[in-house]
Amino acid sequence: MPSNTPVIAVGDAELNELRARLTSTRWPRPWPVNGWEAGTDAVELRRLVAYWASGYDWRAHEAAINALPSHFADLDGTPVHYLRFDGEHPEALPIIITHGWPSSFLELVRLAERLAAPSRYGGAAEDAFTVIVPSLPGFAFSPQRPALTGEEQTHDLWHRLMRDELGFERYAAHGGDLGAGVTSRLAEAHPEALAGIHLLAVASPAGYDPDGLAPQEQDHLASVAAWQAEEGGYQHQQSTRPFTLAPGLADSPAGLLAWIVEKYRAWSDCGGDLSSRFSDDFILTQTSLYWFTGTISTSFRPYYEYARGLTRRVERVSVPTAVALFPADLSRPPRSWAERTYNITRYTHMPRGGHFAAHEEPDLLAQDIIEFFRAHRPAAPSAPRSDA
Repeated sequence: MPSNTPVIAVGDAELNELRARLTSTRWPRPWPVNGWEAGTDAVELRRLVAYWASGYDWRAHEAAINALPSHFADLDGTPVHYLRFDGEHPEALPIIITHGWPSSFLELVRLAERLAAPSRYGGAAEDAFTVIVPSLPGFAFSPQRPALTGEEQTHDLWHRLMRDELGFERYAAHGGDLGAGVTSRLAEAHPEALAGIHLLAVASPAGYDPDGLAPQEQDHLASVAAWQAEEGGYQHQQSTRPFTLAPGLADSPAGLLAWIVEKYRAWSDCGGDLSSRFSDDFILTQTSLYWFTGTISTSFRPYYEYARGLTRRVERVSVPTAVALFPADLSRPPRSWAERTYNITRYTHMPRGGHFAAHEEPDLLAQDIIEFFRAHRPAAPSAPRSDA
């Protein structure tokens, strides 16, 4: 599929139906609770719904999405959508960067642009990457995998995309949230192909003696447990009873927005002010992608599959690994915890930013990726094979 081929064309009837659903939202009865204390703030949600219905210009964002360098790969019957940003330098290192939930490929565009053309952002052209940004299966324009078991997992698809489809024998990888898990499994399964990986989150060790944990590690586990108790309801629901949740979110755009926007506020470095990190249009475009592609249900599958033991667990990653920890992210494990699973060669505590770092702080994140991979670039260009 050639670059910049339109990937989405929402019909007028579908757009009008969305607006009609928004304007006829059946709102729940309010509680005597203020703000975001019990979930998505009703006043803010009503404001966003009103703007989505009458002020938000989907057509402008649809055109912007279609202007991105989109491609599709058919991996033996499994379609995968991806963006490709060619590096500005002839020896650009290929890198595959993977999003999480409730995100999409759009969240990674600002990061991809900085990695592909660092000289445009005050960097050096020789630090450039050729950046591949795939949509996870079941997200946006990548269809879900046809069965829960019996076929390749996402990290295997990524390796086939990079090596067999694009011809990169050696490449780098980056990911956060769900993308960190995919990236970790990719490096564990195909270490010969990975120059290194850069992560925003790490897998827990496959096994450890609780009595042998360092105090920092014990504090980390306590903070994770506290976070799960306060913030982990969404994860438990998506892991255990996704079919109970999905129909409501697939039927009500206001409900879908409420489910998504709360995460952008709670998990970002916004200090309670969502607009300090994300525009209304960004939030609504992300939500519109889930709505128009009908993928909120299939986006839950990674949670369910992991909880059911259908996803490969990470045991030991031998390739050089960098971790960047943003202060408002979901967890900030100590280096010793990560070293139980990974070959850690760089560990950076960022001064600001949260879970959506690629959009919140693309300059900080791009620079950390660039600096890490300076020591891990192949001596010769990692260009596609001539027959690719």
